Amino acid sequence: MSRFCLLVYLLLFWAVLDKGFLVESLGVNWGTMATHKLPPKVVVQMLKDNGITKVKLFDADQSTMSALAGTDIEVMVAIPNDQLAAMGSYDRAKQWVRRNVTRYNFNGGVNIKYVAVGNEPFLTSYNNSFLNTTFPALQNIQNALNEAGLGNSIKATVPLNADVYGSPANNPVPSAGRFRTDIMDQMSQIVQFLNQNKAPFTVNIYPFLSLYANEHFPVDYAFFDGVSNPIVDNGIPYTNVFDANFDTLVSSLKALGYGDMTIIVGEVGWPTDGDTNANINFALRFYRGLLPKLAGNRGTPIRPGYIEVYLFGLIDEDLKSIAPGNFERHWGIFRYDGQPKFPMDLTGQQLDKYLVGAQNVKYQPKKWCRLRPGAKDLSKLGENINFACTFADCTALGYGSSCNGLDANGNASFAFNMYFQVQNQRDLSCNFQGLAEVTGENISQANCNFTIQIEATSSSSKLSQASLAIFLAAFVVAPLL
Repeated sequence: MSRFCLLVYLLLFWAVLDKGFLVESLGVNWGTMATHKLPPKVVVQMLKDNGITKVKLFDADQSTMSALAGTDIEVMVAIPNDQLAAMGSYDRAKQWVRRNVTRYNFNGGVNIKYVAVGNEPFLTSYNNSFLNTTFPALQNIQNALNEAGLGNSIKATVPLNADVYGSPANNPVPSAGRFRTDIMDQMSQIVQFLNQNKAPFTVNIYPFLSLYANEHFPVDYAFFDGVSNPIVDNGIPYTNVFDANFDTLVSSLKALGYGDMTIIVGEVGWPTDGDTNANINFALRFYRGLLPKLAGNRGTPIRPGYIEVYLFGLIDEDLKSIAPGNFERHWGIFRYDGQPKFPMDLTGQQLDKYLVGAQNVKYQPKKWCRLRPGAKDLSKLGENINFACTFADCTALGYGSSCNGLDANGNASFAFNMYFQVQNQRDLSCNFQGLAEVTGENISQANCNFTIQIEATSSSSKLSQASLAIFLAAFVVAPLL
């Protein structure tokens, strides 16, 4: 090989290396449950700037789809759980496919690869609400895709939580994995149908939740940097819960006769606030183990090789339900404003660099709402704080969270400011019966950030107006201002 050819080869090699090994396997979940959403075109540019080529959505919103058109980013659109019953009608399923898939299937349109039918519909906390509607919806959507001539390229799947399978208490090893007995009939139907249509099984795996749910869970086992006492299963050592969980699913599928079925990890990530274990240091540790693993296509002990994975999530969402825990609003690898939280190398090479943040973000004026210094009548402070936190995100104040160390005055100021920002800094939104005032001084403290929100889009403006209407209604009945 000539020196010139060798030089060209090395340049090409390093170019590929610099681009990274995750381009094929790595995607992100783009949720939009926020009071102030970044414009979809801004988010799509973030994806492109960071080389992210796959995105999983939780709906098929027209503005989101329009922004994705022409990008060639692979997209998983979704049907929310509350629409599963309607999809039991084949005509309704065909209408949904025409409206949300076929209309974008043109040269320069949206590169739709999957349709997510529901989202974790068999969670035990749902009390079987979607038990009998999920499989009929899956059938009808895939059949509608097939009828539209799209079935070879677009597959319907059901993102399921890892609680649909497990190992018995007396033999808690991956090889003993089986689907839950109470949903065995439904899972058998779903798996068989997926196999018939060459569609993947989609599972959400959360090592963080193993740690959150069990105070005795070994912390190191939630990460990828080794443990002193691995779980040994038929001579195979398991050093992290991700591998063990994934292989428990493989064993569950094998027990049904489908051990070779393609598996997609629809969600995996680590939150950065809202719990004592939800912090940036742990998130860094988690991703610095996960990303090199994916980049090297190492897979798991009984399923080595490539795994398609979608990180959860892209951006923090301050409207998510906190029923599972305060951390639910802090899964993003980007903050609410599209700025990166910590160094993260999506190529898996562990380079100490930050992702490219959202560009040209417009913020509200630099004004904060705080507890009025010298406020004397504090008898109604508690009810005002509760009101503010009902309509704004105060999860950072919880135990073990970033603002847990504030004193009583700081707690009040934080709550008042969050409400003030959600309400787009309207004058009436910083009063609280005379207890609050607007200041131009940044009142953030140590690790506790007092947010300045981004400018509202039309949709978030309507949301703020709705909650303000509730506020004013309360004012008429029992004045709070």
